[in-house]
Amino acid sequence: MGTMQSIILITGGSRGIGAATALAAAEAGYAVAINYTHNSVAADDVLRRIRQQGGTAITVQADVAEEAQVLAMFAKVDAKLGRISALVNNAGVVDQTCRVADMSADRMRRMLNTNVLGSMLCAREAVRRMSTRYGGQGGGIVNLSSVAATLGSPGQYVDYAASKGAIDSFTIGLAREVAAEGIRVNAVRPGIIDTEIHASGGQPDRARQLAPQVPMQRPGRAEEVAASILWLLGEQSSYTTGTLLDVAGGR
Repeated sequence: MGTMQSIILITGGSRGIGAATALAAAEAGYAVAINYTHNSVAADDVLRRIRQQGGTAITVQADVAEEAQVLAMFAKVDAKLGRISALVNNAGVVDQTCRVADMSADRMRRMLNTNVLGSMLCAREAVRRMSTRYGGQGGGIVNLSSVAATLGSPGQYVDYAASKGAIDSFTIGLAREVAAEGIRVNAVRPGIIDTEIHASGGQPDRARQLAPQVPMQRPGRAEEVAASILWLLGEQSSYTTGTLLDVAGGR
């Protein structure tokens, strides 16, 4: 990594896949900015664990769906750590299981604002800092998609699946747009991972209940997804961009 410490921003970094990625990134030598929306206790816990291991980290509060908050978050990371060279667009929401016929516009708007607009805004700010076109040193972006993008999640959350389908298209387009500017853009598509996100959708046992549908017969662990994210950001994947990597146990 040279003498300069690489700086990574992980949105939704306080829990689940985001927290696992923050810990793995710190172990790999990154200075880590842990973004959270509401749960400062969880974010502080990840911060403490990184510092206990001798790592460098800060927490930054922001709702990625709000442009002003995204701008303030990046300004804080610039000031406290420096210019990022890695972004993980992990912040995302699910909702209660529901048919499209019963979905409110507010629910759909929240889903798209956080999962799609939020990732796009953060990616925009990252490109402005990383791109050689803007005097940057290059870098990597990993977007969190989902195998739901290909399965559609009928009867559960088609709106969530659609938001992740948008992330897939955005990943491919942005990757090609900035490929000659030192930035690689990829996405990870997790399958059923045992994290707290299912509880927020009203199904805390969902990962274990759905395990029989997975060819590998078990839910994945957040650490397994984090490992793939770190690989996509690292030198070992230096010729990989615009790639959608399924981490889904064969689903």
